[in-house]
Amino acid sequence: MVVAHFPRASHQAMLQYHHAGAQLNNLRSLLVQSPRRSCFPQFSRFSTATWKRQAEDLDRTRNIGIIAHIDAGKTTTTERMLYYSGFTRRIGDVDEGSTVTDFLPAERARGITIQSAAITFHWPPAITEEAKALRLQELEKKSLPKSAVSHTVNLIDTPGHADFTFEVLRSLRILDGAVCILDGVAGVEAQTEQVWRQASTYQIPRIVYVNKLDRDGAAFGRTVREVGSRLGGWPAVCQIPWFEGGNGRFVGVADVVSLRGLRWEESGDGKSVKVLSLEQLGQEEGKLAQELKCAREVLVELLSEHDEIMVEKFLECEENHLAVAPLDIIGSLRRCLLQQGNKIIPVFAGASFRNMGVQPLLDAVVNLLPSPLETADPEVSIGGVKGSLRGLLSGDLLVEQSKKASVKSKQKKRSSAHAETGNVIEKLLGCGLAFKVVNDAKRGILVYVRVYSGSLDRNCLLFNTNLHVSERAPRLLKMYANDAVEVDSIPAGHIGVVAGLKHARTGDTLISYAGNRARPPEPLDTLQLRPIDVPPPVFFASVEPHSLSEEKKLQESLALLLREDPSLHVAVDEDSGQILLSGMGELHLEIARDRLLNDLKAKASMGPIEIGYRESVLGQSEHVTKIIDREVAGRKSKAGCTAVVEPFDPSTATFEDNDSTIPQDALLVENHDGNQIIVLAPGLEITSNRKGDEESQFLPPTLDLDTVRTSLLNGCVAALARGPQFTFPMHNTRVTLTFDPSQHIFGNETNSSALAAAARLATVSALKDLCKPGGPGTSLMEPVMNVVISVDEHSLGAVVHDISSSRGGHIISLDEDHVFSSQPQEEEVSIDPSKIYAPPDPFGTPSSGAAVSATTSTNQARTITAKVPLKEMVGYLKHLRSLTAGRGTFVMSIDRYENMSGQRQKAILGELRGLYL
Repeated sequence: MVVAHFPRASHQAMLQYHHAGAQLNNLRSLLVQSPRRSCFPQFSRFSTATWKRQAEDLDRTRNIGIIAHIDAGKTTTTERMLYYSGFTRRIGDVDEGSTVTDFLPAERARGITIQSAAITFHWPPAITEEAKALRLQELEKKSLPKSAVSHTVNLIDTPGHADFTFEVLRSLRILDGAVCILDGVAGVEAQTEQVWRQASTYQIPRIVYVNKLDRDGAAFGRTVREVGSRLGGWPAVCQIPWFEGGNGRFVGVADVVSLRGLRWEESGDGKSVKVLSLEQLGQEEGKLAQELKCAREVLVELLSEHDEIMVEKFLECEENHLAVAPLDIIGSLRRCLLQQGNKIIPVFAGASFRNMGVQPLLDAVVNLLPSPLETADPEVSIGGVKGSLRGLLSGDLLVEQSKKASVKSKQKKRSSAHAETGNVIEKLLGCGLAFKVVNDAKRGILVYVRVYSGSLDRNCLLFNTNLHVSERAPRLLKMYANDAVEVDSIPAGHIGVVAGLKHARTGDTLISYAGNRARPPEPLDTLQLRPIDVPPPVFFASVEPHSLSEEKKLQESLALLLREDPSLHVAVDEDSGQILLSGMGELHLEIARDRLLNDLKAKASMGPIEIGYRESVLGQSEHVTKIIDREVAGRKSKAGCTAVVEPFDPSTATFEDNDSTIPQDALLVENHDGNQIIVLAPGLEITSNRKGDEESQFLPPTLDLDTVRTSLLNGCVAALARGPQFTFPMHNTRVTLTFDPSQHIFGNETNSSALAAAARLATVSALKDLCKPGGPGTSLMEPVMNVVISVDEHSLGAVVHDISSSRGGHIISLDEDHVFSSQPQEEEVSIDPSKIYAPPDPFGTPSSGAAVSATTSTNQARTITAKVPLKEMVGYLKHLRSLTAGRGTFVMSIDRYENMSGQRQKAILGELRGLYL
């Protein structure tokens, strides 16, 4: 036990000590899962000094991401960050294809980011140990900002194209903070709003960087107001742009926090910056200095509304806005960013392509964004119960999961749940999330992992809770772009690479546990870190190997693609035997084809990109019973099952235990790809043994209840993969399987394969029953997309007419923020535009502190929100550009599948068969 004595200690020193103690305790909860530290010999040897060093190391670590709309300048800004940190010796260029993070040939050819890139650097650049020690001493005295000492920055550069939204979502799960980059000309665009809402679901603190202020038409003030109105927060303007003479070229920024001007050399590399005090700025740019004072007043007032400590500092300075210390403002901004439900959005300015504004942005990343010790508790799922990681480590989540299991088994006692909880937690040594899989030409498969608890050590046994396989971690690496350094372990809060894993995929949860068992104890084997739902693919294309000898190579290449990108799907058509590759968009599939043929060298050809339609039932079928009686591998197999299918509407289903449409004694209720599968087992008489496991005396010794559930479910899912009339996958269909032991079990002849075959045959027969003459039949369904189109005022009418008339779409709104999501949205904060401060734009009307009224200018940006069938949106970008003189953009995401009218269905089927009726 360490006792600290404070002779004549000030109140501030006490607060510093308690803050350090809180960080130390937070680190201990991350590294050691059990309250009994003696259970972990690898951690029990740690001294208090070691704990402190670990806490300081994590406190000087930032896991951040770059998020934005396409072409906002994410990769360009990342390149400057790497150059100024000393990581690279030259600045990469997107147009030349020489950037560090865009390393795929397809990325360099198209000039866009396709997959997220992870890279580690230090900011500020490393200094001598003597200077570092002096700065640490000053830092402890609160006389220097955090950016005075070198920090480790793990940076994730994410895609901006709408087709790769799932890639952004995967990356956001492992971030502690983010920089949202906006185009100073275009402002807040549609894709920006989407990734901003995604980051909000994970409670990620964000700062905004307004880029491209050197371009004609750039409007910093207008963009700031859009941040408030469209992103739902109060913009805290920390920098205002410096235009030479008030309306000349962009030369630098005025720092509102430190009350100084930063001016960069024209056509320089950005390393030479001229710093001017407020007095010097007043002599050279009087109007800018006056606006800087106004911005400081507004910033202090805004922070005072959300931070009580800032009110105290303001009163200590005798209510003088300019007298408030820069460190106090930085501290207030940081507190506002880290608090729950924060609505303060710090805004910075620059022009990355001209090498202006990037270094102050890096300082803001270090000063404002949180360390791994200060982030929100990540969501986990274990045994079907969702909760927080700390709830799992404390044992509360396991107790809750045990209660849920005991309700089903009717016998498991609460006391036994508490007794087993401690034993289970002691087995958990570390858990991490594999957020990225890369096929490196030299090192093989590299799995990027964010460790959330404990540590992953070299040669430890990792269990994949998604695939239920275990494998060793032979090598652990710390990646610096293309360079790698081998390490012995990856501790909590850090990002590293595991090389040599054969099965891990993007999005898998990896856990390390005590003992040499091939599988961790239940329910640790079901642990999921920040689970994510993969949206259904809407485009597909056929893939054919050039010869039978190339088929194995093609299968291996496709398997590698699926490991890297789980939003891709591969299926085999039963009739033709064709391999079908499905994805989220046209560009998504084009990139997958390029990677398959060019990067992975698969000798195959890919057919044209087509739309993935669905099929749905129009009525209820008869009860169909099928008995399977055949030999499999020389062993007789016999089982039966009864099936009935009917329409099902996921939007009106409650999926709750008290849903009146679901029998209370159902053996299984599963929602799968828009369908619902219910398994009934009348007369099975389920009981629980002493261990709490479910069992039935009517089942043969070779079967248990879990096997019965899995077999029936797999058989039904296989049947729903192909419709009876149009051969498309079924959708909006409910299948009720009845498994009666008195009629469908035939002793030891009933096994899992027979059950699956019986369920499949019964479901297929029930579907075909609908298509008999006079039956209700089935209908073809098409995907309907949520589309957000950004155009100028002049092109608005033509685009609206094209969507509503030529493409059969439905206009939802104009210039309104319409959120397309089935998930509950965070509470909206009413932002009064008249109260948003924004400096006047030199090439527009003065608008400080006032809302901009709607103008009739033909250059005003308008937003169209609509629902349009996907078929009508294929190739729409070229048509939109022709309607808007190249200025229109759009993003879309799938909304739902809708039944087609008879006339449209006939036309679609005619096109699919090559007959244009």
